[in-house]
Amino acid sequence: MNIVHRVGARDTSPEAIYEALSTIEGLSSWWTTDTHGDPDIGGTIAFRFGGDDGFDMLVRELVPAKRVAWQVVAGPEEWIGTEVTFDIHQDDEWTIVLFEHVGWREQVEFMSHCSTKWATFLLSLVELVQSGSGRPYPHELKISNWK
Repeated sequence: MNIVHRVGARDTSPEAIYEALSTIEGLSSWWTTDTHGDPDIGGTIAFRFGGDDGFDMLVRELVPAKRVAWQVVAGPEEWIGTEVTFDIHQDDEWTIVLFEHVGWREQVEFMSHCSTKWATFLLSLVELVQSGSGRPYPHELKISNWK
């Protein structure tokens, strides 16, 4: 089972989106302010959402201005072994991001929550590249009592 989303940012570039997805500074500006680690291929990036809550992602693939791919190596049981990808392309004045979080073993309520949270954070990514300011955790849109 998979989570999939498509978002576009107007009047920006694939390079700007790629930078926001492939650097610690970029990631901490749209997903969570507590982001650290090694963003190079083979490195691990830690994303924390208050205390020890969060995920560790192994960087599997980086294709400048085209693709970022991670594998979840630590976090909630439902996430372990899943893969997260961002495919980037230009379509007229829009830079498009095709997002996938693949490999969920079953469709549980937590998957539904994560799908909606991914959507809010992808919109934060769009805000970042269009205005210079995203809404990373803990400033993101709250959608429920889960983080």
